[in-house]
Amino acid sequence: MPTPMPHKLVTLQRHMLEQQSKFPYATGEFTSMLMDFVVAVKLISREVNKAGLAEVLGDAGHENVQDELVMKLDEFAQDRIYKAMDHGGHLCCMASEEEKDLIPIPPQFPTGRYALMFDPLDGSSNIDANVSIGTIFAIHRRKSPGNGPGTVEDVLQVGNNLVCAGYVIYGPSTMLVYSTAAGVAGFTLDPSIGEFCLSHEDIRMPEKAKIYSANEGNQAFWGEGDRKYIQYLKTPDKDSGRPYSTRYIGSLVADFHRNLLYGGVFLYPADRKDPKKPAGKLRVLYEAAPLAFVAEQAGGAASDGKHRILDIQPKGLHDRTPLCIGPKADVALYEKFLREAGDH
Repeated sequence: MPTPMPHKLVTLQRHMLEQQSKFPYATGEFTSMLMDFVVAVKLISREVNKAGLAEVLGDAGHENVQDELVMKLDEFAQDRIYKAMDHGGHLCCMASEEEKDLIPIPPQFPTGRYALMFDPLDGSSNIDANVSIGTIFAIHRRKSPGNGPGTVEDVLQVGNNLVCAGYVIYGPSTMLVYSTAAGVAGFTLDPSIGEFCLSHEDIRMPEKAKIYSANEGNQAFWGEGDRKYIQYLKTPDKDSGRPYSTRYIGSLVADFHRNLLYGGVFLYPADRKDPKKPAGKLRVLYEAAPLAFVAEQAGGAASDGKHRILDIQPKGLHDRTPLCIGPKADVALYEKFLREAGDH
């Protein structure tokens, strides 16, 4: 069940400062960086909420590096995050799902100790249908020496090195969920005061799933283990709580958020549908690793069917991966089905 709302009013900034106070050598730089990011999120939320009234619906008339049609709100979100984060002196570089190459900090601005990776608007193909969409983000400490411009090695790190990750979901309300490796907390935007307020304290993923989320329209292109796993979840068995209910929105943030709160397993396996994407559809840096970080901090797990997602070493900015994410037992069972099918 969803975590009950706390009795005290705690803003996101207050929560960050309380976390910061636990570390005597903290400088406040990290908190300041996240508050810059929150400014961009509020601007995106405002634009999403009036999308049907403003000239921001529809596509922008070109494709991105992923060969996906860019929506007008994609461009807006990308621009707002970049402009909120490029000048604060906290970042050495950025990387985005929408950009082919590493995003440098403009030379007129100072650089800092962190690198930001983000998917500015996940699920943007659903914008015109008024379906919940989101922003996913992840932060690494820089690896390159000195305090000059960042390099690609600063973002091409295993997810286990992340210092912070989270997502924002723009739905009936706007909610930000994040972790700094000290549990998971959720904040709901109160538009009357313009503040994110703590609404979900210490989020824990239920230990057993009741829901599965998968695009079963692609089953013909899946491996044998993937098909058998989904069939198992659909087969009635009272002792194990099956069959699971199926819920699939097609917006990763929305599917993950629901499963995080109510108990569900999300599966997007590798498939043979698109020869350009033999390793699956989801991006390691911008989708799989950040959500895996949140899932593990909430007591769950995430795997590509063979390896823990947070152990994957990305080799390129746009590497893709299969993803199974949810309660530990359900993810472990998925890995077992793939081993038995010889899909490893």
